[in-house]
Amino acid sequence: MPKIVIALGGNALQSKNSEPTAEAQLAVVRKTCEYIAEISASGYELAIVHGNGPQVGRIMLAGETARDVVPAMPFDVCGAMSQGYIGYHIQQALRYALAKWNKNIPVVSIVTQMVVERDDPAFANPTKPIGGFYTREEAEELTASKGYVMKEDAGRGYRRVIASPLPRKIVEIDQVRQLWDKTIVITCGGGGVPVVENMDGTLEGVEAVIDKDYAAELLAEQMDTDALMILTEVEMVSIHWGKPNQQNLRHMSLAEAARYVQEGHFAPGSMLPKVQACMNFVRSNPGKKAIITSLDHAVDALKGTTGTVITFA
Repeated sequence: MPKIVIALGGNALQSKNSEPTAEAQLAVVRKTCEYIAEISASGYELAIVHGNGPQVGRIMLAGETARDVVPAMPFDVCGAMSQGYIGYHIQQALRYALAKWNKNIPVVSIVTQMVVERDDPAFANPTKPIGGFYTREEAEELTASKGYVMKEDAGRGYRRVIASPLPRKIVEIDQVRQLWDKTIVITCGGGGVPVVENMDGTLEGVEAVIDKDYAAELLAEQMDTDALMILTEVEMVSIHWGKPNQQNLRHMSLAEAARYVQEGHFAPGSMLPKVQACMNFVRSNPGKKAIITSLDHAVDALKGTTGTVITFA
């Protein structure tokens, strides 16, 4: 059977039109898992990577709010907590969705650590916003008392920003390999819990957020999958997005994608990492493909009728 890694965007976990509660998230995840179950029933072996931006931000904010009652957890621990509860929701919903296809496939979440380089340039220039908004005075107090890096966010206030280093090694990759043939594995959640390797071989958590698209690409590469699929809010990648001359792209070669990136068509915090992750995958696997599409078009994209397909040539 063909093998695929599916990266779920935030819209697959949470609706912009609902409250940010666990119950509302589970309702969205149940719908998401119907599409994933259909992909599995179509004959694909798969693993799932999910984001965790809003969720880990809320976990951190809850800890900050209750810091006079219980100590706030370090950021890497918050990331692991988000892997646990998001994975639990996907496990529960996907098991039920698979049963409707008469497929009795185990679904398992792995709290996954991701090694990053201690000297990654991202640590010198934190850019990833997390948590709530603060006034200038509150931001200055947090910088003085906790050493947080705070940046103004589009006129809405100040937010804490942390580094977003590149993923280098999936610590639990051997366990994923052992489970793959008989299990749908949810792994590298939120890009993985960021850790660095010490000289003695021990691992140490660091304050960072790893882009889940890059993590999914690394997983697809190491599992030698036939395809990488990144699900987002749009059916196809576009150039001149939002302009009268917007052009939806059904296919991009590696060279074409590189040119569009160079021309600045893809937003850094949005489509750019998705396109770059796909480029990395096909560059390392010239005979394979990467797909970017929306959740509700995922099945059709695998059939080749929609979505944006990125190939080496």
